[in-house]
Amino acid sequence: MAPFEALYGWRCRTPLCWYQDGELVVVGSKLILQTTEKVKLIQDRMKTAQSRQKSYADKRRKPLEFAEGEHVFLKVTPTSGVGRALKARKLTPRFVGPYQIIQRVGPVAYRLALPPSLSNLHDVFHVSQPRKYVHDPSHVVELDDVRVEGEPDF
Repeated sequence: MAPFEALYGWRCRTPLCWYQDGELVVVGSKLILQTTEKVKLIQDRMKTAQSRQKSYADKRRKPLEFAEGEHVFLKVTPTSGVGRALKARKLTPRFVGPYQIIQRVGPVAYRLALPPSLSNLHDVFHVSQPRKYVHDPSHVVELDDVRVEGEPDF
């Protein structure tokens, strides 16, 4: 008795022994022929499942392209270079910018004009990092001056 059979209670089904209980055990060329047929059947089923999943994913996918001179926001994540370059880690915005695209470096990479505060970042970003900026005057928020009178109580 094999250790696998002792542990799990049934025989290990290797690619050369894919037979059900009660089937006749085939030896020689018939065994190899049946094994290759079953492997091809499995490959066909995997291809159909893969194409089905690809069609589901392609429904949501959209091609991203930017033109030179456009303005974009940069995505901020803790692991990206943008997230590590910001001084404050808590309550950081999801996107920073807008920054202008200087040139298209490759099919999926763009060079941006970054301010001196982000000079420690590389200026080339993958197409998934920038988000399109639609110019709107309401995006600019002006802060009012706040006066605090008296001594702070704390």
